[in-house]
Amino acid sequence: MGRPNVGKSTLLNALVGEHLAVTSHHPQTTRDRIVGVLTEKEAQFVLVDTPGLHTPRTRLGTRMMKEAQGAIEGSDIIVFVTDVGREPAPRVHEGDVPLLESLSVAPVVLVVNKVDRVKEKALLLPILVAYSALRNFAAIVPTSAKGKDGTANLVDALREILPHGERTYDEGTLTDRPARFFAAEFVREQILDKTREEVPHGVAVVVETYDESGKTVKIALVVVVDKESHKKIVIGRGGSLLKAVGTDARKRIEAMIGRKVHLTMWVRVEPRWYESDSRLVELGYGGAS
Repeated sequence: MGRPNVGKSTLLNALVGEHLAVTSHHPQTTRDRIVGVLTEKEAQFVLVDTPGLHTPRTRLGTRMMKEAQGAIEGSDIIVFVTDVGREPAPRVHEGDVPLLESLSVAPVVLVVNKVDRVKEKALLLPILVAYSALRNFAAIVPTSAKGKDGTANLVDALREILPHGERTYDEGTLTDRPARFFAAEFVREQILDKTREEVPHGVAVVVETYDESGKTVKIALVVVVDKESHKKIVIGRGGSLLKAVGTDARKRIEAMIGRKVHLTMWVRVEPRWYESDSRLVELGYGGAS
């Protein structure tokens, strides 16, 4: 857990060795709890990526915060992720203070991410000291999730405090989500990557059909946008942007499921879909109240 854009999804992907969680430079990219499973000979880590903690401004945002809170309450260990900021300073980020103060249930491991930004590593120590003065962490681990630096140290730290019990998942399981979920997420990720700042928060992707009965998996999706102007942006001149989204998303889906994919997409305008409880349910985001 942590603030938006501190690298939680990138960290999950680095730990499990598979690109499961959608990543982008836009904040609040993650909208659902994503489970990634790392299984070792004598331990199994069920890692839950949560939406970035923020003050919600829409019913979708409220639902995202409920997802995050539910994950926190059901966890044995909280991995609190922060980053060193664009200009590293020897202090606690002001947005982290109330979040850390609210955690009182499970052991908390602090991950200070994006340490590759700090050229002089001695400058890291004051940052770690500032955080350690705030509360008693079970462990503090500097990482650069993008480069997978420090992730092995994090696994070692978590292994020491994992509760004893039976494995939750069979060996070889990477996630609890079906392939059709990732088909929609990979399309949304490409839209996030290829569109301007105002578009991503008003975009949802829903799978209409997922047919794997033939040699080629046939997937039909609808991209839901908030405004007519967003539809034009997502489609692009002569359909160029939507075609590029489809091409790159298809490659990602094929790599995950190991089969050829035929991907069909439409774009539909639904003003303020993210404020409708019934539409949120239909789009797979559940109710928000």
